[in-house]
Amino acid sequence: MATSADNVHFFGIRHHGPGCARSLLQALAQLQPDCLLVEGPPEGEALLPMLRSAELRPPVAMLVYMQDEPSQAAFYPFAEFSPEWQALQWASEQGVTTRFIDLPQTHAMAQDWARRQALIKPEPAQDVDGEQGEDDAVEAADEAPGDAAEADPNSAQVAAADDGDKEDKDDLAADDQQPIRDPLDWLAHAAGFEDGESWWNRLVEERGDSEALFTSINEAMTAVRSELGDEGEARRGRHYALREAQREAHMRQCIREAVKAGHQRIAVVCGAWHVPALQQSTTAKADSAVLKGLPKAKVLATWAPWTYRNLASRSGYGAGVTSPGWYEHLWQCYRAEAALAQQAAEGHPLPTRSTRDAATLRTAGWLTRVARLLRDKDLDCSSAHIIEATRLAEGLAAMRGQPIPGLQEINEAIVTVVCMGETAPLNLIDDELTVGHVLGTVPADVPQVPLQRDIEQQQKSLRMKPEAASKLLALDLRKETDLARSHFLHRLRLLGIGWGTRAADAQRNRGTFRESWQMQWEPELAVRIIEASVHGATVAQAATARLRASLSPDTPLPDIAQAIDDALLANLPQLVESLIATLAERAATTGDVAQLLQALPPLANVYRYGSVRQTDTALLATVIDSLVLRAAIGLPVACMAMDEDAAAGMKGKVLAAQEALRLRGTDAQAQAAVDAWRAALRSLAMGDAAAALLRGMACRLLLDEHLLESAEVVLQFNRNLSLGAAPLDVAAWLDGFLNQQALVLLHDEAIWGAVDAWLAGLGELQFAQILPLVRRSFANFSKHERQSLGDKARRAPVAGGVAPGAALPAGDDDAPWDESRAVLALPLLNAMLGLDLPPELLAQITSASAPRNDAPTLE
Repeated sequence: MATSADNVHFFGIRHHGPGCARSLLQALAQLQPDCLLVEGPPEGEALLPMLRSAELRPPVAMLVYMQDEPSQAAFYPFAEFSPEWQALQWASEQGVTTRFIDLPQTHAMAQDWARRQALIKPEPAQDVDGEQGEDDAVEAADEAPGDAAEADPNSAQVAAADDGDKEDKDDLAADDQQPIRDPLDWLAHAAGFEDGESWWNRLVEERGDSEALFTSINEAMTAVRSELGDEGEARRGRHYALREAQREAHMRQCIREAVKAGHQRIAVVCGAWHVPALQQSTTAKADSAVLKGLPKAKVLATWAPWTYRNLASRSGYGAGVTSPGWYEHLWQCYRAEAALAQQAAEGHPLPTRSTRDAATLRTAGWLTRVARLLRDKDLDCSSAHIIEATRLAEGLAAMRGQPIPGLQEINEAIVTVVCMGETAPLNLIDDELTVGHVLGTVPADVPQVPLQRDIEQQQKSLRMKPEAASKLLALDLRKETDLARSHFLHRLRLLGIGWGTRAADAQRNRGTFRESWQMQWEPELAVRIIEASVHGATVAQAATARLRASLSPDTPLPDIAQAIDDALLANLPQLVESLIATLAERAATTGDVAQLLQALPPLANVYRYGSVRQTDTALLATVIDSLVLRAAIGLPVACMAMDEDAAAGMKGKVLAAQEALRLRGTDAQAQAAVDAWRAALRSLAMGDAAAALLRGMACRLLLDEHLLESAEVVLQFNRNLSLGAAPLDVAAWLDGFLNQQALVLLHDEAIWGAVDAWLAGLGELQFAQILPLVRRSFANFSKHERQSLGDKARRAPVAGGVAPGAALPAGDDDAPWDESRAVLALPLLNAMLGLDLPPELLAQITSASAPRNDAPTLE
């Protein structure tokens, strides 16, 4: 039975524990309390009537947030197997008075907000009410480095009513250099377990119920807290210790109020860590002193969907559990056993299957789910695997002195029998089953901001159901529904609501009319929606206002161009027209060539999507032409006197602008801008003032546009790759000309010969200097391109170069052999070794070695 003091009964539980939930339901049924006090936010009491709604299906969370600052928010998650959830459901069915007794968030959030402001703007802080009750918490901000994470205004504070030993671990990083350990680890090590998590899971959650469970929990927590003393919580920081004292003082005050109200059987459900503190002899006056002068803030509360992934401890949730999917399975087994027990008590005949051992059914049931998952993933798992794995799990449990196999024994059996020693499939099982992808639902009539209602309405009309699992959504923008989905997702992206992120899918993104999104719903998005609601009541209004507010008179042209692209993708036509007019006005007064070039690619994307997204781009074409013309006028001067890094940056901008101009096209309207751009490139290529990298790039762009003949390019090669040029400039020019593409060398014999002649003419010292630089340029080629270049250099004589036969003059006194005679052996070596020498060379050697008719003969 629960620990009790007169008419107050305490039930110390672990949050999200199915064993605690089962024992708590049995204890409540036996006690039949007339008042239920639960550790939770008092602001959530207005939400309790919705517990009767069939649409409220866990996992869900009570979301409490500041009205004026929605980013300051706290979640109180509940799963079906959470003890508090089951207690609330039981009280709702029985009509029992229910109260939440944790420290009100109106005080907690006001304190946290003051501490955040103190971290951001360190000034002498005063309480909202002029009291000194918060001063210690504000001063503690400098002492708790872990609290610096709270200073991010875009991050929601995820809090929960937990057992204290799990809460706020991320915020408590270390006032002390020693790591803070879970106090339950001491009990676990004494019992022979590795950590407190496995100890509690084995003895409480997986064992089911026990008559003396809550008494034992209270004794254990009392022993641990007495051993730690006041220093236990102080090690976590002054702020944490102060907050815990305030929470427990408020809980005791609520218990006193319940007793004063005349309730005879009061059940207090709270984290096991708090039970000893709630039972200690503390006067009401002392508790009032602790709570005196707390600041206040306006807060609101609502229900929000939650996921098992966010309920897991790996998500960073302080009161999380390692295996919520497994706990759900345990709870379902507990409920099935309870239903069978009730049938037996009522005298109804039981199904044959129910006579089987409950432990076997629990183990086999989980393994059946594992088999179904593996088969869905095309992995081998037969019925024999399941039977043998069940037997092995039961054998392991017996060897370890456990009455029922736990998740550890089942996983070991899976690895041994099903996976044949491989652990990789266990990762799949852990993600899909042990944790799971379950997303709760909330009723449509929960308190919502207008923006959230509009989002849910569009989700229904567009048939886009939020899901906890990540999936790929492929859209065809030629279809009306998919186009509307794209607009909706882009608007949410502008609002910072990251339900979907753009994905690169090579199979489905072929063509500008295709778009792919990686979709996954996160509970934290509920806070993002509330934050975005200040911009408007609908998604379109809010996205327009948010994007417009992000721009200022000092916003550079590339950012305005990107905003135009974003507005087009989100289908905000009025904003697009306004931004285009703003861009045209700014471009007319700016002389920054780099900004003009950077503004072109986003505008080209807008122009490209115009026909697909049914947008009029006539005005945009005029703006693009104006930007190109202005950039072309200033480009030659802007490229002067640049160092290597600046030239590389300018090269990227020019290449992007060239691609944007290609997308724009060369119609009659754009011809003047195109001619000016080409003239600017020719000025770069033929001049000497620009950096060598940019001169080579300009020469290559003109060649690709068929504006230079091969002879002109060879002339530029001879000029820029002459022996008198600096090696660094030569390598930079060649790097700019090649532009990470080897096709020009493979298909243009004149350029191939020019490069070969340049390399052949280098001296030994020059070659040693130039080799690393040229190698860097060639390293950017693909493996196939490098192989093709090697084959071409080995098999074919270079046009304009020196023929191999002529390169071996006879009679060279410096040679250790007669090269004219050594060449005669090449045909035989070619036949024996398969050298694949050029036929022209072999014919030349054969004709040179044939006897002539006028040669003298011996008579």
